[in-house]
Amino acid sequence: MNTVATRYIQITSARYLKNYQIEFEFNDKTKKVIDFESFLNQAKNPMLKKYLDLAAFKNFTLRDGDIDWNDYELCFPIADSYQGTL
Repeated sequence: MNTVATRYIQITSARYLKNYQIEFEFNDKTKKVIDFESFLNQAKNPMLKKYLDLAAFKNFTLRDGDIDWNDYELCFPIADSYQGTL
């Protein structure tokens, strides 16, 4: 993906689906579903492992066009989300 284009991409909505899956919609109307389960299971940092608790995982917000958990304790680059990767 062209890095110039990604500067303008923002997440406009994020909807929890099931387990560790979230559907993202971007400002260009692209939709992606990302499954975070593998990432969280492989995490070594206990601050990240705590998001295996579904109640904590579901408690995300959108901030400045990006997804955020607990004041950026867990967040991902918008470009990665747009490409459907972590």
